[in-house]
Formats: sequence, C-alpha cells, structure tokens
Amino acid sequence: MKANIGIPENHLQAVAEKMQVLLADEQVLYTKTRNYHWNVEGDNFSEMHLFYEKQYDELAEIVDEVAERIRMLGHYSAGRLSDFLKLTQLTEPEYTNDQTAQIKNLLEDHETVIRSLRNLITEFSDKHKDLGTSDFVTGLLRQHEKMAWMLRAYLKK
Repeated sequence: MKANIGIPENHLQAVAEKMQVLLADEQVLYTKTRNYHWNVEGDNFSEMHLFYEKQYDELAEIVDEVAERIRMLGHYSAGRLSDFLKLTQLTEPEYTNDQTAQIKNLLEDHETVIRSLRNLITEFSDKHKDLGTSDFVTGLLRQHEKMAWMLRAYLKK
C-alpha cells in the first residue's frame, strides 16, 4: 500500500531514489569500518579495535534507519550487495593494515557522505516538500560530523 502522507508520489519516488544511494553509501562505509576493525594492527591495537567497533555499531544503526525511512516513504529498500556497489558514491581501496591509511580512507568517506547529506537536506525540504526526510537526514549529518571529527583527531597535521 502506498504512503498517503501529503507528498505526491513522484516526489516520494525521487526522495526514495536518493535515499537508496545514501543507503548504499552507509552500507559500504559500515563494511569498510568493520574490515578495518578486523584487520587493524599496531601498538594501540586494542584502542583502535574498540574505536572501529563503536563506529561500525553506529553505522549499523544508521543503515537500518535509512532502510526503514525508505520503507516509510512507501518504497522497497535495496538489500543486495551488488545493488549497493552499483549505487554507492564511495570506493573500496585495496586492503591495508596501516592505521593512518585506514583512518584517512574512513574520513574521506564520511566527508563524502556529509557533503551529500548537506545537499539532500535542502533538496528534500525545498524541492520535494518532504520535511520529515529532510529532518531525518539532518540528524544523520550530525552523526557523521561527529564520527569524522573523531577520525580527524587521530591524524597529525
């Protein structure tokens, strides 16, 4: 049954399509963070292992919330890895155990998501009149800004 929430179907469709890209980005970022959690090495292994775990736990919740938001709009969420890889704006670099490279990779991805979220906030509210999804995305922006800040704190100038 389609959602009857005061937003025309063509607007809901457009928002859902943009949210599918966001869902793919979140899933790829989650997977990359989990990979680094599994493969981190160094004299601060325990600290970084827990740090990555905290971040991927937060990303797992975000993935679920984005998928559920798409469903609230009356559309099905992507759920296959092949779909995520087709939709994502992020890349998967070669494996690395170098903590600095890992952190830089994750930071770059969070910043890509942050820039995308900033655009979605205004697009959803102004163009599609979907204030609920715009507000939802604003909350995600704050979460990603905090995760990026924490990653940035590990890097030397």
